[in-house]
Amino acid sequence: MGQQYKKNDLVTVSIEDMGTEGEGIGKLAGFTLFVKDAVVGDVVEAKITKAKKQYAYARLERLLSASPFRTSPRCPHYRQCGGCQLQALDYARQLEFKQQKVINNLVRIGGFDRSEIHRIMEPIIGMEEPYRYRNKAQYPVGTDREGHVVTGFYAGRTHTIIPSTECFLGAEENRAILEIIIAHMEKYHISPYDETTGKGLVRHILIRKGFSTGEIMVCVVINGGCGRKGFSGKEEYIPRQSALLSDLSVIKGMTSVSVSINTGKTNVIMGKEIHTIWGSPVIHDMIHVRDMRRDGFPRTGQKLTFAISPLSFYQVNPMQTEKLYSLALEYAGLTGQEVLWDLYCGIGTISLFLASKARQVCGVEIIPQAVHDARENARENGISNAFFYEGKAEEVLPAFYADNQDNQHSDLLHPDVIVVDPPRKGCDSACLRTMIEMRPERVIYVSCDSATLARDLRILCDGGYKVEKVRAVDQFGHTVHVETVCCLQRKGS
Repeated sequence: MGQQYKKNDLVTVSIEDMGTEGEGIGKLAGFTLFVKDAVVGDVVEAKITKAKKQYAYARLERLLSASPFRTSPRCPHYRQCGGCQLQALDYARQLEFKQQKVINNLVRIGGFDRSEIHRIMEPIIGMEEPYRYRNKAQYPVGTDREGHVVTGFYAGRTHTIIPSTECFLGAEENRAILEIIIAHMEKYHISPYDETTGKGLVRHILIRKGFSTGEIMVCVVINGGCGRKGFSGKEEYIPRQSALLSDLSVIKGMTSVSVSINTGKTNVIMGKEIHTIWGSPVIHDMIHVRDMRRDGFPRTGQKLTFAISPLSFYQVNPMQTEKLYSLALEYAGLTGQEVLWDLYCGIGTISLFLASKARQVCGVEIIPQAVHDARENARENGISNAFFYEGKAEEVLPAFYADNQDNQHSDLLHPDVIVVDPPRKGCDSACLRTMIEMRPERVIYVSCDSATLARDLRILCDGGYKVEKVRAVDQFGHTVHVETVCCLQRKGS
């Protein structure tokens, strides 16, 4: 039996691989170490933080020999924050890591043959510039030890704020916006929300930007309002609200300022009550989708405009979203005659692009505001063949199928294509069963978690489908997350 290690032991180890959460993996006489912040190719001194019989978790204490794949992170807080697990890894190597992560999950969890996955998997689609790509950021607000107002990000696995007004993944305007709000709070003695006591006013600051339009939205999440009538006759939710709005209005592109009221003791950031206090209740962005087989990746082809509210779900990386949706559209193989379901459709982004190439599209989404936005987006873009249902996909789809069993000629009962873009937990089992019973020719599965994707693909394949194509898209540079698009064909068709 090899040596046993315990908490706080210092060890020297060579990093031979990387785990699914971006940690370095090394071995000492058969004993496996998972080392946070180490990258493949490093030789490190690590301190053990948690030890088991055959493996242990550790953190990087000293870099003894740097990997050829190691790079200097732009962010000084990346190790504390934990949001960019791969920022110290060369970007080309990040793409290799993500491609391999998808393959391994399909093989280990889905039970697919590795050689077959290598045959059908296309090269990962990377980013031209893996910084400044996020069009949305949510910053918690608190105080430092001296009592000064701070914003930033929570340290990994904690609710301790790392003070920062700069994130290199976000829009450049974010810093100036945060500095204006902090200065206003300091000047007028506005207290941040305290999770422990439930007191204080300002909880979070949400910033969204339409990259193609330049429009900017700020939503301040507050613990109630100060309750006075003030600016333009409206309720003044923040002390000296007019002064804050005047300062924010000088930011180029500022289009919407709102407050979200959240008085609950909860980890949920946004409240359900939203009040626009300046400008428009929405901002707009455009997505360009084109036939990748002919156009590659230039910004040509079909273009749609989307209205985005504070509560809207909208992909955070617009440039990669164009590639992601172009890929889904390519895999759908539409000729203009098809009838489709788009499950977990959000504000209708994929649905509306599909509708331009299909006869009819029905989208399903659980969030009422998103369904409203989807219908408005269809109207604004002049699309009349896209319809949207409010509810859970695992309830709407089975109910529709059960209620229409006697209508054997219903096109929607037996669609040509079903597109799913579920949350990280994947598709509900009832939804998957109904999809199999409806027997579409193709299923296009867009996934943000290749582990639940692998599980769901196995169910669909056992139910009569075959995976024809797989391709990963890097939506989230410097993190361990990766989107994947799969095309499944019904066997025998």
